[in-house]
Amino acid sequence: MKPRRSNLSVPGHMKKMHGKASESQADVIMLDLEDSVPVEEKTNARTQVIDSLLNFDWSQKTVTVRINALDTPFAYRDLLEVAEQAGHIIDAIVIPKVNHPGDIYFADRLLSGIELSKNASAPIGIEASIETAEGLLRATNIVAASDRVRTLVFGIADYSASIGARLVSISGHGEKEEELYPGHRWHFAISNMVMHAKAHGVMAIDAPYGNFKDADGLRHSAVMACALGCDGKWAIHPSQIDTINEVFTPSADEIALAAKVIEANAKAKAEGKGAIAVEGRMVDQATVRLATKLWEQARYLNLV
Repeated sequence: MKPRRSNLSVPGHMKKMHGKASESQADVIMLDLEDSVPVEEKTNARTQVIDSLLNFDWSQKTVTVRINALDTPFAYRDLLEVAEQAGHIIDAIVIPKVNHPGDIYFADRLLSGIELSKNASAPIGIEASIETAEGLLRATNIVAASDRVRTLVFGIADYSASIGARLVSISGHGEKEEELYPGHRWHFAISNMVMHAKAHGVMAIDAPYGNFKDADGLRHSAVMACALGCDGKWAIHPSQIDTINEVFTPSADEIALAAKVIEANAKAKAEGKGAIAVEGRMVDQATVRLATKLWEQARYLNLV
């Protein structure tokens, strides 16, 4: 699967932002029909997103569309119209506030019917947003509900609200946390989501960092997410893309170490040895898998 280091959210009704987004350095462009769109603009945003998908060049991007939540009057038309008219362009539909595997079943069946009618060459993926205590509790059933599920995404603001956590920032998206809690306040929730995602072979994406003017805070947030096993992070402003890409890109030292591990593993196999040693340390097959994954990402990014 292509890297999804930086996932730039772009309001669906703001056409002027769509062209700029398509030319940005973000790995993923998410055209948004949900939170960033006022209620009175919902229908217009859907029309604009479809128009932009059909008329801008997205060939160098992973492209997703976030529909409205399934308990709103907008979601079914979002899913139907976007998939019918531009399903051949998008990589995935992002479903917000997924609380039950039934949400995935519904989207999967509807997308299957649309793809049959359009003779689609490839299935549309699903990104499921885990934004509530209920969603996190059922995460393993949600990710297993369909082969279309590509990622689980952490929604920090709505998750905070669902568990009654204290509000410490204007945006509710991760900044100023250290003033309230002497550690990583969302360590358990993110790690839990990552576990469910990786157990089923899909990616895990962290929530956005709300204060786009705080570069140091963004970097800290991204480093923590990467350390917990996330594959990328949402961005709400183009200025955040470079920092997120840098954090989630393998460093030269990491690539060199991965190469040593892979080489040592190949040599051990050729010699019929079970044990692998790198720089005086024993290496198991779990480390080999980590090294291989990192090497493949580096190769996709033309770093090797």
